[in-house]
Amino acid sequence: MTKITVDSTICGFTHTITGQLEGDKVIIDIDTPCEKIKEFSHMEVPTMEIFGIDDNYVIRKAKDAKCSSTCLIPCAVLHMCNLEAGFLSKNLAERSGSISIIFEP
Repeated sequence: MTKITVDSTICGFTHTITGQLEGDKVIIDIDTPCEKIKEFSHMEVPTMEIFGIDDNYVIRKAKDAKCSSTCLIPCAVLHMCNLEAGFLSKNLAERSGSISIIFEP
């Protein structure tokens, strides 16, 4: 099982995403105060449907929930799926520590 914390400072929410590979699916659970994210806070994501930037399971769920295009959660869930499916190195992710977007004037 993998755990990711997403601090969405722009919207003021902190989300905790857990994921675990079970067969050919990654089981995702999101602990969130955001009503839109709650709409898809439990997913069974087929590993073969996490590729592609605009046509994958996670993005379809985010679209259905009417998430903002700037929402960090779909991207974080895709990272989780790739980690659990072995398409992204867990060691590399641990060494990197975090991913950030820094707004500069």
